[in-house]
Amino acid sequence: MICDARLVKNGKTAAGTQRWRCPSCGASSVRRRPDVTRREQTVRFVSWLVGKHTQAEIDGTGTGRTFRRQTAWCWDLEPRLPAATRIHHAVLVDGIWIADWCLLIALSDTGRVLAWQWSGGESVAAWKALLEQVEAPGILVSDGGTGIPTALKTTWPETKHQRCLFHIQARITRHLTRTPRTDAGRALRGLVMGLSKIGEDDEDDAIAWQITLDQWWRTFGHLTKEKTRLRNGQLAFTHDRLRKAWSLIHGVVRNQTLFTYITYGNPRTTSPLEGGINSQIRDVLRRHRGLSEQHQKRAVEWFLVLHEMPLDEAIALVQPRTRQPAETEPETPEQISLYDTGLDADEGLWSRAGWAGRA
Repeated sequence: MICDARLVKNGKTAAGTQRWRCPSCGASSVRRRPDVTRREQTVRFVSWLVGKHTQAEIDGTGTGRTFRRQTAWCWDLEPRLPAATRIHHAVLVDGIWIADWCLLIALSDTGRVLAWQWSGGESVAAWKALLEQVEAPGILVSDGGTGIPTALKTTWPETKHQRCLFHIQARITRHLTRTPRTDAGRALRGLVMGLSKIGEDDEDDAIAWQITLDQWWRTFGHLTKEKTRLRNGQLAFTHDRLRKAWSLIHGVVRNQTLFTYITYGNPRTTSPLEGGINSQIRDVLRRHRGLSEQHQKRAVEWFLVLHEMPLDEAIALVQPRTRQPAETEPETPEQISLYDTGLDADEGLWSRAGWAGRA
């Protein structure tokens, strides 16, 4: 370009790249494609992040130092999913803790990841932020975490709610243990564990189950109200664990969130999310032990995006993370005081300590 002459081909480099030569001054160069280079680096970075190969194996070296240097900028890329505009019959939601962050995920009944939300916990605001990213479905299936009922009524008021049967049974077992000591505990746990046998078309069995639950209350309900005076003089429920288990199952029956799947044919557990997506996320993080908190979040985001689209499409939607410049105070010209009342170490006015201060 300096000579204003047209370049001519001059063979190829050892890597097979076309070499160009200026016939006027003899300067030789190759055509640079930074966009192609960065794309290739992104592909290698993401393949390592969600794959099973080490940095050294991808780099072809013993340490992978070159790979880390070339792909360090890729940590600033933010993968994202297209807006979930399709209306689904059912949406499954669940949360998983990544370091000090809670990741809330929305999954369709067909197994597609719809959206995710990072938060400090399963609060109402966090669940609302997740649900607002998805069109209101017919049914929401959840584990009954805190904040979900309120967020559901506010964001999707017409959507029905299905409590995950597996989580209900797990919580009942946590309260009553696997081998309850009392007849009431054994009967209640056996009744709850029997929910797994009630299928989508077993409406009569669901009605019979609720009748049996009412009979349990008439027989053992008084135990949930008994109180015992403690040594400090305060009253406490004698069968506190039994009371908590009854309150849980009675609440889901009263709110009509137990047999929604019989009426609408939706999934009755969040197992496709808990046992599928969440377990795979744990596998990815297990292969990359030692990542910082921010890098763990980025690895999970790439995994969720690649679960729904090929790598080429994901790279086309990626957005670089903009870093906010650090706020600096305006510099003020330094002023030197010729005569002042402040103490200066050079003047020998400090209180001395140690061996030099001894008499």
